[in-house]
Amino acid sequence: MQNKIKKYLYDILVSIKSIFDYLGEKRDFTVYENNKLLRRAVEREFEIIGEATNRILKIDEIFPIKNVERIISLRNYVIHGYDKVDNVIIWGIILKDLPKLEKEIENLLSDK
Repeated sequence: MQNKIKKYLYDILVSIKSIFDYLGEKRDFTVYENNKLLRRAVEREFEIIGEATNRILKIDEIFPIKNVERIISLRNYVIHGYDKVDNVIIWGIILKDLPKLEKEIENLLSDK
């Protein structure tokens, strides 16, 4: 695996862990929804995840990350549809998809 790809995978992993750190152990949607600073921080980390994924695909268009289209689409949604971001959708991604992506990236990094 190329060093650039490893760097982008690491960036994705750091962003995932940052989201979980921002939300704390007691993940509470009401707290998230009512805290603009927290929402913006989480959205920024999703932008980084999507951009790093996109850069990986520019190096290796068949790199084995599941749901790459969804990851990149989320980045575009957050950036370009900033005024239409649905907190419920983001929250669902945090709870359902982010733990899976975290494991996937950790496995890819451990395979090196």
